[in-house]
Amino acid sequence: MNLVNVFERHDPESVALISRGKTTTYGQLHEQAAAFRGGLQRLGLAPGDRVAIVCGNNWYFVVSYLATLGAGLVATPLNPLSPPLELESEIANVGARAVIVGPTARDKFTRIDRSRIPTVQHTIGCGFTPEDGVDLDELLTSPPGPLVERDDGDLAVLIFTSGTGGAPKAAMLSHGNLRTNIAQTLSFPGAEQGPDDVVFGVLPMFHIFGLNVMLGSALAVGAKVLLVERFDPISAIESIDKHGATVVTGPPTMWAAWTGLPSVPEGALSSVRIAASGAARLPEETARSIERRFGIRLHEGYGLTEASPVVSSTIGSDAPLGSVGVPAPGLEVRLVDAGGDDVLVGDAGEVWVRGPNVFLGYFGDPEASSRTVGADGWLHTGDVATVDDDGHLFLVDRMKDLIIVSGFNVYPAEVEEVLMQHPAIDACAVVGVPHPYSGEAVKAYVVAVPGVSVEEDDVIAFCASRLARYKCPEKLWFVDEVPQGMGGKVLRRALR
Repeated sequence: MNLVNVFERHDPESVALISRGKTTTYGQLHEQAAAFRGGLQRLGLAPGDRVAIVCGNNWYFVVSYLATLGAGLVATPLNPLSPPLELESEIANVGARAVIVGPTARDKFTRIDRSRIPTVQHTIGCGFTPEDGVDLDELLTSPPGPLVERDDGDLAVLIFTSGTGGAPKAAMLSHGNLRTNIAQTLSFPGAEQGPDDVVFGVLPMFHIFGLNVMLGSALAVGAKVLLVERFDPISAIESIDKHGATVVTGPPTMWAAWTGLPSVPEGALSSVRIAASGAARLPEETARSIERRFGIRLHEGYGLTEASPVVSSTIGSDAPLGSVGVPAPGLEVRLVDAGGDDVLVGDAGEVWVRGPNVFLGYFGDPEASSRTVGADGWLHTGDVATVDDDGHLFLVDRMKDLIIVSGFNVYPAEVEEVLMQHPAIDACAVVGVPHPYSGEAVKAYVVAVPGVSVEEDDVIAFCASRLARYKCPEKLWFVDEVPQGMGGKVLRRALR
């Protein structure tokens, strides 16, 4: 069944979205998505074609996403703040036939070298001239297009992730994967949502947490989504109170920002009944501060893109602080040692996950796919955890070198590749280091070319022109050499 079917069973008069000060009812949203769907089909796009969506958290993204899925196409949400070179690479990687460009990304997209993305036949954007591509508003006047039925195993979404190893890859998520995890997320006791709920939509929808946990769950139950394009601690609290938001999900950085405010209005966040943190480890003190200051129990979850994404949550359980809760209903979780055997209670082991929400693999990379998901269907997450006698999971570490900055995956090899393009850098190594707000930050150790002068700010600016901001090193240390093992592999553990 096409995932869009799950989103189209609500009162047409109920408000679905609040975006840029305007409201859209479910009836209007369904009509707009159907017309946009017809426009995409009129362009000759066929089921299975990839469509990149470069858009912020607004109405444009939601209607584009629903139209793309409804037409049987494969949605590929991309970060609108990424530099042009990164967008070019990701669009080319998936062989997108069309790109939908939101208002916030329009100027940036004009700087993209379209010769680098030869598969793209249509670019669609607001106010586009024929020279630019196809005007989005024009497509919205198209006759409604038929909803294309999809099987549970059919590909629905490609989300870029670093996975459990290697450079960024596009994770393949099916209609069944996404629908199953929405149901699992809503099945935790106390996590139920309904038409009376107002969901605070600040999580970026190019990230699986925002796309399926925030947006997907809300649209599935007919809730109202208050879309926020840019987070500001004070205005966010004002918006939550003004609209009576009842469900607030976000990374630890968001919650930490609120605990750091010198003053807040009396009764702030009093409407919130579900508060959840995810995408990065939640400091225990942040959870305590939120409860002391706002009287809210802040729940923590664990997941990864390859699991669509929710694996566990503390919602509905008596899990202690520091735990990421219990597995989602219908999901099998094991903790295994290096030989693939289950570890004893209290011992650390790699988290393995199996269930209908586990992804199809990495697009165009069967070797990485087979390394990540075994023939028996177990997803090898690369995360290390322990479990207590009550079944509560506690994350310990990661087996791989993946860095998580505010919930976003950064793989050192990608940053190192960019650093090595700098003419004054002879060698480098990148590691993740603890950060009080983002969970981790990117730190680079750099060896300069002999006799060449280079400044830290220059290197960071060089990276910023080629990488998304969260991937850029926050700090550089100039060293005489980078430690290596006998095989020439960088010893990141020594650097940490």
